[in-house]
Amino acid sequence: MDAVSAARYAPFLFVVLWSTGFIGAKFGLPHAEPLTFLLIRYLLVLALMTVLALAMRAPWPKSARQWFHIGVTGLLVHGVYLGGVFMSISKGLPAGVASLVVGIQPLLTAVGAGWLLNEAVLGRQWFGLALGFIGVAMVVSGKIGSTFGLDALWPVLAALVGITVGTLYQKRFCASFDWRTGAIAQFLPTAVATAMVASLTESFRVEWVPDFFFALAWLVLVLSLGAVSLLNYLIRSGTAVNLASLFYLVPPCTALIAWWLFDERLAGMALAGMAIAVWGVYLARK
Repeated sequence: MDAVSAARYAPFLFVVLWSTGFIGAKFGLPHAEPLTFLLIRYLLVLALMTVLALAMRAPWPKSARQWFHIGVTGLLVHGVYLGGVFMSISKGLPAGVASLVVGIQPLLTAVGAGWLLNEAVLGRQWFGLALGFIGVAMVVSGKIGSTFGLDALWPVLAALVGITVGTLYQKRFCASFDWRTGAIAQFLPTAVATAMVASLTESFRVEWVPDFFFALAWLVLVLSLGAVSLLNYLIRSGTAVNLASLFYLVPPCTALIAWWLFDERLAGMALAGMAIAVWGVYLARK
């Protein structure tokens, strides 16, 4: 595949892979506490990427400043985002709804992109982002109180802030770095922070059953290596608003997978909201 084809299909491959992260959480969380699950995932990614980076002689970050900036993006994009999503799903938030709440990110990113990155946001893009927000609100409004409580919503709201700020921070301070050694720089502080919080809030319980092994392998190999590498590529090669608008496509994709695997049903208003969100993405992307 040439560079043009890669640039064309990478966004859609990213959406599909990123959507399966919510499904992996749904499979694995019945058998492990959320931060314990994530800590095991981070440690496996660190071990795998260290071997890969050394074997391929990948270039390492050149300064302490670069290590710091990449580490901060890891804490936000992985630590806060994944920690919030996993905690919400463990409290009963449906996987499809979790992806929808995080799907508000494009609207927040557009505001931040103009403020921090001096990126011009066109009127058509603002209209598309607003439509996406309305679509997400239509889906979530019918779910609150019926299948989950507000205690399950707060962590995923923190995740929304984490992925938004993390994307903008990476675009501003460290848009370009090697995906192999960069993953180590991102996941190392994330693992340390997650271990500290987990030691205070969890008992490190794990049931080593086939479903957990499958979920762990999927999240390590497909998400942490595949989807995160694509995310870093998209951050480096495009605008923050264009990238963020893709997250409006994650909820419909996640909802379809969740319906197929877990029979998570969505009402007519929710389906209409998804259609509006997809239309918003079409308008928001330059």
